[in-house]
Amino acid sequence: MKHFIVQNPFLNLSETTWNDSSSADPTLPLGGLRLAVKDLFHMAELPTSAGNPTWLATHPTPTKTSSSVAALLSDGAIFCGKTITDELAYSLNGQNIHYGTPSNPVTPNRLPGGSSSGSAVAVSSDFADIGLGTDTGGSIRVPASYNGLFGLRPTHGVIPSDNMVALAPSFDTVGWLTRDLDALAKTAATLLKRKPSKEFNNVLIAKNLIDQVAHVEELHSQLQIWREQGCFPKESSVVIDTKVWKTSETFRTLQGAEIWHEHGKWITEVGALEKGKAVFSPDIQQRFDWCQTITEADVAAAKQQRQRFTGWLENEIEGSVLIIPTTPGLAPLFDAADDDLAAYRNQLMDITAIAGLAGLPQLHLPVCTLHGAPCGLSLVSSKGTDLALIEFAKTLME
Repeated sequence: MKHFIVQNPFLNLSETTWNDSSSADPTLPLGGLRLAVKDLFHMAELPTSAGNPTWLATHPTPTKTSSSVAALLSDGAIFCGKTITDELAYSLNGQNIHYGTPSNPVTPNRLPGGSSSGSAVAVSSDFADIGLGTDTGGSIRVPASYNGLFGLRPTHGVIPSDNMVALAPSFDTVGWLTRDLDALAKTAATLLKRKPSKEFNNVLIAKNLIDQVAHVEELHSQLQIWREQGCFPKESSVVIDTKVWKTSETFRTLQGAEIWHEHGKWITEVGALEKGKAVFSPDIQQRFDWCQTITEADVAAAKQQRQRFTGWLENEIEGSVLIIPTTPGLAPLFDAADDDLAAYRNQLMDITAIAGLAGLPQLHLPVCTLHGAPCGLSLVSSKGTDLALIEFAKTLME
């Protein structure tokens, strides 16, 4: 696949895409914070391309604005642009052959991560303070890791997903990325509108997963620092065997079936080619082709597996904060072979599917680097404990 790299993570879809931050109201909760919005969220009178020009050409300009975007603007955030996304959000690489791939400002020779690529790069480049995005299979957590940002995938369903392009509704979440925890917490206060639910009485470490990643030594060093600082009220370990639980396979099956249910009719109508040009990048097209092959029996078996895994995990983490790696390692290089990217995607989804299958909140912390590239770990907790999870993260990052 040919790679296209662009520095600018924004889509110049309209002159009205840009606003002057000098109009910020400092008395509002988000007063003055610049907001970059992933191009899946509808905004009245602005087009939504969902990362694909054929989608843009075959769908009307929205007349309503996503409630998440509206809430952030109402609380004082200053809209500074819509951002590039992988096509229909169906990738974790951050590449887009139509609009260009935003350049990772930390490691320009590596992918920015997706599908919230533009939002992540906008924040990492200091073009924005809040990068609003979505996370279905890792689209907030992965670019957060690759760009050295904080990123939250909230509890599934706690933030409305109205007026936006869906991917797989039983997994889709509205999430965001920031350079610091303060901005992340302020955004959470606007979108979650809840008080921290409770304190955690235990830190549960998935050591077997940590031991499998490229930055294992860096993660163990960070954990030891937190131990010595007395950050862990109590500590225990858990084994999450992603191969036994078939986390990636289960997630991909259910996600693929939902994607085809959402978009199969449109994909079939536009066809693989339009005026002699590919509608989708080859890897995205390949995934859509595979989605068609998923059977009802496949879905039934995956749903049962999801239920078993979710029940086990919820029981294990009750009252605890689970610590897992966010990714298997660093962002892939731009010149990585397609087969290598596909293999890495499966490893990646083994990890990201843990919270995804169970609908749990997951917060990425950018606590280390490897060979000059950012990486880190994630905190995961029970459903509805999002704000408590952020408060716990603050104790670690003080």
